[in-house]
Amino acid sequence: MCRYRARVLTVTSVNVNGLRAAAKKGFVEWLAGTQADVLCLQEVRAEPGQLPEHVREPEGWHVVHAPAAAKGRAGVSLYSRRAPDAVRVGFGSAEFDDSGRYVEVDLPGVTIASLYLPSGEAGTERQDEKVRFMDEFLGHLKELRQRAAAEGREVLVCGDWNIAHQQADLKNWRGNTKNSGFLPEEREWLGRVLGAGDGGYVDVVRALHPDVEGPYTWWSYRGRAFDNDTGWRIDLAVATPGLAGRAVKAVVERAATHAERWSDHAPVTVVFDR
Repeated sequence: MCRYRARVLTVTSVNVNGLRAAAKKGFVEWLAGTQADVLCLQEVRAEPGQLPEHVREPEGWHVVHAPAAAKGRAGVSLYSRRAPDAVRVGFGSAEFDDSGRYVEVDLPGVTIASLYLPSGEAGTERQDEKVRFMDEFLGHLKELRQRAAAEGREVLVCGDWNIAHQQADLKNWRGNTKNSGFLPEEREWLGRVLGAGDGGYVDVVRALHPDVEGPYTWWSYRGRAFDNDTGWRIDLAVATPGLAGRAVKAVVERAATHAERWSDHAPVTVVFDR
C-alpha cells in the first residue's frame, strides 16, 4: 500500500557511513518505523548487488541506487513510497557523474535529490576536487531551479554538504577555521547557494531554527564528541523558496545514546505542508 500523502510530504536524509554496516546496527529497524515519504541516503559504499534484498529494495519503497565507479566509496540512494516520474543520476559532469555523489527524482510537483558533496582536506588534491565539484554543482543548482520554475515545480536537495555555513553550525568553530568544512571560501560558496540573488535556495532547517546552536547532525567517533554534543551541522535540506515556505517541522533524529547510533550522522527529517 502506498503511503505517499498528497497534502503532507516528509523527507529524511542521512549519511549512513556504509549501508551494509548500518543495516547490521539499526538502520533496518529505523527504516521500518520511519514516516518519511522520501529517504535520501549518502555514503552507501556498496553496489546494489552487495546489499541484502530487504535493504536494497524494501517492501513498500521504490529505490534508485547510484554507486560510485570506485568500489567501496561514496554512493547515494533515494527511496520513495511512490514510483518516481523520472530519475537522473549525476548532473551532467564529465568528472563527477560516475562518482556516486548525486541522484535526483521527479515526484508530483517536486524534484528531490540526494547529494554527497566531497569532504576535502585543506591543502591537498582532495580539496581541489571538492572545489571543482562545487564550481560545477552551483551551475547545476541554478539551472535546476530555473527549469523547475518553468515547469511549475519546486526543488529539494538533501544530503551531506560537508560544509558548516555559520559559526552556529559547529561547536568548535574557532578551532576549525583552517580545516575543510569551515574554510572561508567554502562558507562563501554555500552563501551563494543560499543567496536570494544567486543560487536562490533556502536552508530549511536553519529557517525553522534561526537562533539555535546546531542542531548538529554529525559527531566524530573520536573521543566523547557525541556525548558532549561537539558536532557539526553539515547535513542540509536545501529547497526553493516556495517549498521552503511550506516547511512546518524539521527534526534531527539524534540517537538517545552513543551505543544506539548506526552512523556517525543522524537523520534529518523535514515535514512540508503541500
